[in-house]
Amino acid sequence: MHRRRVLKALAGLALCPVCANIGFAAEEAHWSYEGAHGPAHWGDLEPADQTCSVGCRQSPISIDSTIEARLATLEFAWARQANTIVNNGHTIQLNFDDGGTLTVGSNRYTLVQFHFHHPGEHRIDDKGFRMEAHFVHRNAAGSLGVIGVWMVAGKSNPVFAKVVATMPPAEGPPVKADPGIDPNGLLPAKFGYYLYSGSLTTPPCSETVDWMLLTNPIEVAETDIAAFATLYPMNARPVQKLDRRFVLRSS
Repeated sequence: MHRRRVLKALAGLALCPVCANIGFAAEEAHWSYEGAHGPAHWGDLEPADQTCSVGCRQSPISIDSTIEARLATLEFAWARQANTIVNNGHTIQLNFDDGGTLTVGSNRYTLVQFHFHHPGEHRIDDKGFRMEAHFVHRNAAGSLGVIGVWMVAGKSNPVFAKVVATMPPAEGPPVKADPGIDPNGLLPAKFGYYLYSGSLTTPPCSETVDWMLLTNPIEVAETDIAAFATLYPMNARPVQKLDRRFVLRSS
């Protein structure tokens, strides 16, 4: 999962609970997905990024075994359109002023943004996916809940097609999003999911995320995957060690 500026802001959310319009776009492109500033070196780039190297609840992971559990139902009440779209130098991201809510049991989150990774970051039994969408939510306490949706090649998805058709070709400021970009159209028909405790998948890799990965992928057109890949041929962090964590699977 992506965002540098948000983590600096989230670190102070306990002191500023009314800071409503936090920007999630990258503050600077000092890190990358390859070379001297790539994932193997993220923990050395700045003191604030050390968790990328020393953390014990890092993401993404490969889901190799799970524990079936009676998890809370995911209740989506998202907005029907995004406000802005941005190419922030690391991904294509859609932002919301008021993105609606995700309710998980007694926990209520607000949708802040969603973005894409190519290829997908999380894996199952070390099997990868063509792409992955991350829907980033925040609750009143400042904790993050991220819905992950795997994307496979198949029939065209109208919403992702609009994202690809309107995505800015170069890094720059946010611009108004096409009103047809409805996040609800990027969800599968069923909401079974895997749940585990993890981190952001980009610096500073803060371990503040409840990951909810939907078990069913969505289909998108091969041509749209290829179009996204012309901008971001590889923007996925390698899988991290599970360590002593476990992954729950909804029954």
